[in-house]
Amino acid sequence: MTNANPGLEPTAADDPSSSVAAGPLVAAGAAIPGTAGRPPGLPASGHPASGRPVPPHSVSDRRRRVLRRLGQTVRWVLLTGFALAFMYPFAWLLAASLKPRGEVFDNRLIPLTPTPQNYADVWNQLPLLSWVFNSVFIALAAATIVTLTSSAIAFGFAYFRFPGKKVLFSVLLGTMMLPGAVTLIPNYLIWKTLGWLGTTVPLWGGTLFGSAFYIFLMRQFYLSLPRDLFEAARIDGCSFFGLFRRIAFPLALPSAIIVFIFEFQASWNNFAGPLIYLNFGDPKGYTVPLGIAYAMTMYSPTAGGHGDYQYVMVASLLVTLPMMVIFAFGQRYFMEGIAAGSLKG
Repeated sequence: MTNANPGLEPTAADDPSSSVAAGPLVAAGAAIPGTAGRPPGLPASGHPASGRPVPPHSVSDRRRRVLRRLGQTVRWVLLTGFALAFMYPFAWLLAASLKPRGEVFDNRLIPLTPTPQNYADVWNQLPLLSWVFNSVFIALAAATIVTLTSSAIAFGFAYFRFPGKKVLFSVLLGTMMLPGAVTLIPNYLIWKTLGWLGTTVPLWGGTLFGSAFYIFLMRQFYLSLPRDLFEAARIDGCSFFGLFRRIAFPLALPSAIIVFIFEFQASWNNFAGPLIYLNFGDPKGYTVPLGIAYAMTMYSPTAGGHGDYQYVMVASLLVTLPMMVIFAFGQRYFMEGIAAGSLKG
């Protein structure tokens, strides 16, 4: 070995094999701090000599993964079960519409002898298009009017400050507790006095004054808007109607769409109103619910029919399609409106 100090004898420090070169602790056999109790071959890094890391808490991590997957599986099974339970009536209706007369009320979802001719027979025997047109006209008129009027009234309660506002709003909410049957006779007498019985006006004219529930829903959204926004617009010269038309209503559009969908569905499914006010002798003047009731009576054996209830199933299935289309296109706005209406309590 080459000496680091020329002219001197080599020392133990110059010899790598000497215990003195490793330090007095090694020479004395003392343990280096941090190495006590370590298995042979395991360096200070905590990894074995092979370089493969030891995952900490591997058993608990594996248990958490198993529990998480189990929870996801249970949640998926429950959601699938609920979805199938809600879809079963529609599936049964679809199957019954394709069955012949003798198989309508059996328990099979798959018809033994599918009969698509049922749809052609119903189309030729019942004025479905007239029923759908009447219902769409009434539902569109009622939904559009009540959306605009309820939104305007709700904005007034949310923005304006006047004496007795809280009392008036409490009275308005109190009307939500009144059953519809309580106001049925007074409304009938009002429309009779006005001479509008036998027309569609009573079915949508009452929405000119808004609805307590829709006013409450829209007011909750308007309260979530900053008041400074409207004050700044007022300083710029915007009128009160301009505040509603240019600022408030466009921002409340998701909630307004919810009101529109709710009212459209309520008008579409309304049976008592058309039964009372539409005194048409011609079935073509019926709405969808009245038309379905008329079809059930026409095909009933007690009314001289042959019990062709598969035709009733066909008519029921066809008249549900418009509502399915509306909900399919308005689903995104439906969720946004529900979330927006719950921001302010």
